Amino acid sequence: MSREICTVSGDFVHAIIFIMVSVIIPTLNAGKQIGLLLEKLRSQTMPCEILVLDSSSDDATVSIARSYNAGTIVINRDDFDHGGSRTMAGKTAQGDIVAYLTQDALPADTEMLQRLIRPFADAATGAVYGRQLPAPDATPFAAHLRLFNYPASSCMKNLSDKQTYGIKTPFLSNSCAAYRRSALEAIGWFRDGMILGEDTSAGADLLRAGYTLAYAADATVHHSHNYTAAEEFRRYFDIGVFHAREAWLLEEFGGAGGEGAAYVMSAASHLLAGRRYLLLPELMLRSGLKLIGYDLGRIYKRLPLSLIRKMSMHPSWWEKNAGKGKGKLKT
Repeated sequence: MSREICTVSGDFVHAIIFIMVSVIIPTLNAGKQIGLLLEKLRSQTMPCEILVLDSSSDDATVSIARSYNAGTIVINRDDFDHGGSRTMAGKTAQGDIVAYLTQDALPADTEMLQRLIRPFADAATGAVYGRQLPAPDATPFAAHLRLFNYPASSCMKNLSDKQTYGIKTPFLSNSCAAYRRSALEAIGWFRDGMILGEDTSAGADLLRAGYTLAYAADATVHHSHNYTAAEEFRRYFDIGVFHAREAWLLEEFGGAGGEGAAYVMSAASHLLAGRRYLLLPELMLRSGLKLIGYDLGRIYKRLPLSLIRKMSMHPSWWEKNAGKGKGKLKT
């Protein structure tokens, strides 16, 4: 089945043909969330195939998904891999455009998906990611992080833009992103065995293959995390591990230090503008813990595995990967 999608640019109307748009949602115990997400997807102006990739949930996630006529793939919980599982589901999907959402990312309106795929009217576009707005219950820190990482203006990025965007050049987020199937096939889909960052890694591979990445600021979802300071430490420890294992990213696009400093300045200005002066010490604490966590993650191979498991946000990942390849550790 093919669909004609019209996109408007200036005084011209461009029509392109896609076989189908497929939306893939990895889930784990999403019973309280998946129904609302599927309702919002079914109400989109762009019809789509929906596949729920479930990691053997203990609740009613799968039965709820099936009640919405969503396709379901159930895998063993221990077999889930951020890149490998998304690749497997993507190869199963029918669409020429393969989109990914997380179970807690809710479309903000009925045109989110239509707007997300619009940049594919340019044949050079390999992937598009949408804007993540804070959830209604977002803390000031969670809300500002979304505003910092997802500005109101759209942009297009290619490899030559790394001088401008640095490490943010290949940035993508599979909480709300879409990929041209042929582009994913060209780069061998997502890398597997990654603690996180399969989306950004794919973005870098796409850029190096000559594709363009698009940020569609008008394709919006509500998605944020109210991490505690300790959780942010663990999150940034894992980011440090990711950068240590994928050192080619920093070699190609530069380090993350400048981005971190820019975030702290922006967050401080945000709190001051809102007269939230009492939160400034907490900002400094959180920023220090992030830096320490990131630096420890970068040298994870020097640390005992028992300590790593306590510092990581994904302790189960280490059970599968501690003895493999470039992540090999001495226990």
